[in-house]
Amino acid sequence: MDMPRIINSYFEADRRNDADALLDTFAIEAVVEDEGARHQGVASIRGWWVAAKKATQYVAEPLECTVDGDKALLRAKVSGEFPGSPVTLAYDFAIKDGKIVSLEIEK
Repeated sequence: MDMPRIINSYFEADRRNDADALLDTFAIEAVVEDEGARHQGVASIRGWWVAAKKATQYVAEPLECTVDGDKALLRAKVSGEFPGSPVTLAYDFAIKDGKIVSLEIEK
């Protein structure tokens, strides 16, 4: 699958449950929007990610990726300990200077 290296790094870190490596993929003031909540900055993003992993023990498997300049839209199968598992989610990434500056996750 053709996806930007930084997004591949994001999913690899997520798969390994490696919070430090995952946070290295984000710009300092990056924004993540997931389940109606907004998380800005790496400290907030760390809190969101750690809580989600702990609560659901999810695994995300990228299925397809479309890249348009500094934007990438990826669909992933997400399985874990939550109602309706597995689900297919859309990950909408914006990249600047080789880092993720925004990520919106939607059903």
